[in-house]
Amino acid sequence: MTGKPPRIELRTSPHVKRGVTVEKIMLHVVLALLPIAAFSVFQYGLSALAMIVTTTATCLFTERFFSRLAGQGNTLADWSATITGLLLALTLPPSFPLWMAAVAGFVAIALGKALFGGIGHNVFNPALVGRAFVQAAFPVSISTWAPAFAPGRFGEFIPSTLTAPLMTPPDIADWAKHALDGFTGATPMARWKFENVLATPHDFLTGAVTASAGETSAILILVCGLYLAARKFLDWRIPVAVLGAAALTALAFHLYNPGRYPDPLFVVLSGGIMLGAVFMATDMATSPVTPKGVWIYGGLIGVVTVMIRYFGGLTEGVMYAILIGNALAPLIDQYTQPKVFGAVRAKKSGAKPS
Repeated sequence: MTGKPPRIELRTSPHVKRGVTVEKIMLHVVLALLPIAAFSVFQYGLSALAMIVTTTATCLFTERFFSRLAGQGNTLADWSATITGLLLALTLPPSFPLWMAAVAGFVAIALGKALFGGIGHNVFNPALVGRAFVQAAFPVSISTWAPAFAPGRFGEFIPSTLTAPLMTPPDIADWAKHALDGFTGATPMARWKFENVLATPHDFLTGAVTASAGETSAILILVCGLYLAARKFLDWRIPVAVLGAAALTALAFHLYNPGRYPDPLFVVLSGGIMLGAVFMATDMATSPVTPKGVWIYGGLIGVVTVMIRYFGGLTEGVMYAILIGNALAPLIDQYTQPKVFGAVRAKKSGAKPS
């Protein structure tokens, strides 16, 4: 018999593959974010649109610059930088100056992703890294809010949007009150924390509240998240754990002192917890992969969010809660590894006491 012997390939499971690529998953996440982005434009007009374009374009240019610098070729086709730009815009106030938004986009990719080696190697969610940076760098601008559904929002920008770089943004309080009578300039979380005034669930579900660009319609975020979960592009256990832990923690405090602490429904609908639980805590690169780990991770984020809201100096805590969860994800994976079938746990060395 002549010729080479047959070649046998041995491969580990799984042997049946779905044919799902990173690019396909990321594209569907972009598609799921588009309705939320469109609703933010409907609420805040030209300023929201300009914000989304600015952060997304900055993230794409920064991604291209660092990928060429590292000799990785064109990495824009994986859609990850687009997702970062969209998510970042949705976490910022619609009145945020565009040059500050560009800074946030650059930091998100440079420090949140490229510094760690690119997609899949980042420890923290890049959009939240950029958001955390501008939270510290521009505390006044990031806590300045504009009214939703203001008349003329499609014909003019919010005055602070086009502020020149390194210049102080104008005070938009007078403009906001003129644009919408009765505007208080505070988010529902701030009004509860400092004025003990609660918004209604209807306001959260329809988007008739003051908040960051993409945090105002809980029902729309849930629908988009369910789309990803149905396509198995999102681990449903993480948002369930985040929202469930936040609701249970809030319930315990509410039962202890109903006059001081709001009900669980207010907690899970207000602020950025819904957007964070569905689209940020579920980031595959920064969340655990073990079955027990995802529940622990999500529960930790939910509890820490409520603790920061109730006892911290900030009105919102989901951003820092997710970043803490990201940091602990490798440790959670390490201690929640399932037992390998057929394996025997190693016995501790040393003689047993008689």
